[in-house]
Amino acid sequence: QVRIVESGGGFVQPGGSLRLSCAGNNIEFRYFGMGWARQVPGNERELIAQLTSSGSTTYSDSVKGRFTISRDNGKNLVYLEMNNLKPEDTATYYCGAFRAGYWGQGTQVTVSS
Repeated sequence: QVRIVESGGGFVQPGGSLRLSCAGNNIEFRYFGMGWARQVPGNERELIAQLTSSGSTTYSDSVKGRFTISRDNGKNLVYLEMNNLKPEDTATYYCGAFRAGYWGQGTQVTVSS
């Protein structure tokens, strides 16, 4: 059974930084297109960062230049480095092998002064 677990969320002031981590059981991230998505209650889930198995990255306009997705193949981890956080980045963040339909349970990020 595939299991994906996110960690690293929390409370941060505007302008601050956080790094989210994503760990997987029974799935090797290196072989999948991985992504980070976020969702605010009442809104659809938004895919904000993608990392292909070959290492190419894509970002939504809302996070481009501020967020970076990366992968550690040896540790089977995927990261989302988030800088210059804004209140509108407040959401639950999900990691997943999005084309395969595997998602974690999410981690909450709150950006507020």
